[in-house]
Amino acid sequence: MKTLDNMLAEQMKNDDFREEYQAIQPEMDVIRAIVDARTSKNLTQKELAELTGINQADISKLENGTRNPSVNLLKRLADGMGMALKIEFVPKQSI
Repeated sequence: MKTLDNMLAEQMKNDDFREEYQAIQPEMDVIRAIVDARTSKNLTQKELAELTGINQADISKLENGTRNPSVNLLKRLADGMGMALKIEFVPKQSI
């Protein structure tokens, strides 16, 4: 049985797949950061909505990637969780 990591490594050998995967990586990083921050605080989407005044359905859309957040929205999420928002530019890694 293949693991997800094995399957991804196999797919990354395909140039078209790798390019597309790398193109969506920043969005996936934002989604993962939101979910990880929320779950680290043991908050449900509903509880986070109550803390931030952001509709729970909108939080769900952010977490499933169907809505792109503004910086102001990310700041509201961070504030609601008692966290600071940090955005970085880092050097690209060569493949």
